[in-house]
Amino acid sequence: MSTLITPHAPINRRQLLRVAGALSLAGTVPASHAQASFTHWPAKPVRILVAGPVGGSADVVARALGDQLGRTLKQPFVVEPKPGAAGVIAVNDLLQAPNDAYTLLVGVSSLVSEIPHIVKMRYDTRKAITPLAELARGGLVLVAAPNLPVQNLKDVIAQARARADGLSYASYSPGTMSHVAGVLLEQASGAKFVHVGYKGSTPGLGDVMGGHIPLMFDGLATSLPLIRSGKIKAIAISSAQRSTLLPEVPTFQELGYPQLTYTGWMGLWSNSALSAEVQAAVQQQVQAVLNSANYKNILNHAGFEPSSQRDSQTLHKDLLADYERVGKVLAKQPI
Repeated sequence: MSTLITPHAPINRRQLLRVAGALSLAGTVPASHAQASFTHWPAKPVRILVAGPVGGSADVVARALGDQLGRTLKQPFVVEPKPGAAGVIAVNDLLQAPNDAYTLLVGVSSLVSEIPHIVKMRYDTRKAITPLAELARGGLVLVAAPNLPVQNLKDVIAQARARADGLSYASYSPGTMSHVAGVLLEQASGAKFVHVGYKGSTPGLGDVMGGHIPLMFDGLATSLPLIRSGKIKAIAISSAQRSTLLPEVPTFQELGYPQLTYTGWMGLWSNSALSAEVQAAVQQQVQAVLNSANYKNILNHAGFEPSSQRDSQTLHKDLLADYERVGKVLAKQPI
């Protein structure tokens, strides 16, 4: 389903607050002849593909970005959610589209750092797609069921040690950092944590709320409304600093577990074959949005932290480091 964001269309705030929990590809498309005569972006409507469902985290960010760009640049931005296959479908569509910056993609950093470890791919996303900008970011939060008798990480570890079968924890998908974080906590604490993989945040969080599974590592955006309403308990967060959205929740790092320091992010991606000139033109316009108070306010309401505004080269370097980190852990784990 496509959604046309016109330059003056108000963004749907109700939909923004309904945030749902986060590569067999065609070959990359050669740089088009149109790039050679590129002078201005955008000169026509722009498609923003979304690696996720309507109302999901990527959709929220894409609509916020498209709304702001449309208002400023006086061109329509068409948001097209492409759910399924852990982002494979969206990336596939990006690489089959004309390579002219009129088809871009909004999706999580795991498209490069994690998904290639769990999906057999024909092409390497570390080379096939390029992060033009970090749009939003957020750590993973360890949440507990309301009936689990714990108040902090020390209690969680004690509970796991006291049980012969340890404590189970949910992830929003096997092979992602939501899975890897539990493995790292087990290794660092010596307690037993048993992974249970789900297909998305929503079913996992549902079982945590219902007390069917004790713990979950989840993205802050999807857990935040449930934490605030008291339906689940926040134990610790993986970001390097405490989140301004949950300032009372400590980081794993300050609790003595720096191994679990991790921040995921939502990015704007292009085909890697897009020329440097065109990439720079897009980045310039996007940067203005990232600095706008309205955009930051939308992210805050949806449970995201503002962009760190790292440049494309730094983002790519960090992605490769995360890819290696996840790979080393998963090499010894069944998925």
